[in-house]
Amino acid sequence: MTEQRENGLLRMGELAEAAGVSAGTIKHYLREGLLPEPVKTSRNMAWYPREFVERVRLIKQLQEERFLPLKVIREVLEQGGDEGGSDRLRALIELEDRVLERALSGQDSKGLSAREVAKRYGLPQEALERLEQLEVLTPRTPRNGSKRYGPADVQIIEAVSRMRASGYSEALGFTVYDTLIYKRHLERLVSEEVEVMMERVAGEMDTEAAAELLERAVEPMRDLVAALRAKLLVAELQARRAAQKS
Repeated sequence: MTEQRENGLLRMGELAEAAGVSAGTIKHYLREGLLPEPVKTSRNMAWYPREFVERVRLIKQLQEERFLPLKVIREVLEQGGDEGGSDRLRALIELEDRVLERALSGQDSKGLSAREVAKRYGLPQEALERLEQLEVLTPRTPRNGSKRYGPADVQIIEAVSRMRASGYSEALGFTVYDTLIYKRHLERLVSEEVEVMMERVAGEMDTEAAAELLERAVEPMRDLVAALRAKLLVAELQARRAAQKS
């Protein structure tokens, strides 16, 4: 026991207290492969390196603040090794924060008020409210209580307005609920896209440079998605025609 103390090792209870979690949480992380095996001195006695304290705190933070599944955390830790994996996770957090900061920069001074949107695009108030209920639109309400739509929301409103003007009207059965088709599939696409981007650049380059890279890629990626959609639309129509002839 003296030797373990001299090496800075901790008992289960000591590790749990230092990391601010329960012993049950430590055992769960061990079962999930998030922590290396402890140093066992007997069947019922195990000692844990002091470095585990920071690692346990990091895992807990990613669970509670970033909502990352334990499976994802484990994969990142395994890719970088014990110490490198923790550094990789910290790099991911730093990059996420920087990208989000840049994306939200200046948002309060941009966009349009609800009155301006109604005047410019002519969408019925009921349609706007439905889009908000579907969380397709997420307007902000500053302290003055005046609803304001950000740049992305304004683009969505403009697109919906143009679709209605082109003939996609409620008379033909098209409603704002059709936007859920795109929202549902894009949520999955964006989730995978962010995971791939973060995995490839986080920790591999300066955080600011990585954030700028991802920002520059937004427009060409948007064009890529539009081009692929157009191509797949033609392919789907051709496939349907071929099926009808067979």
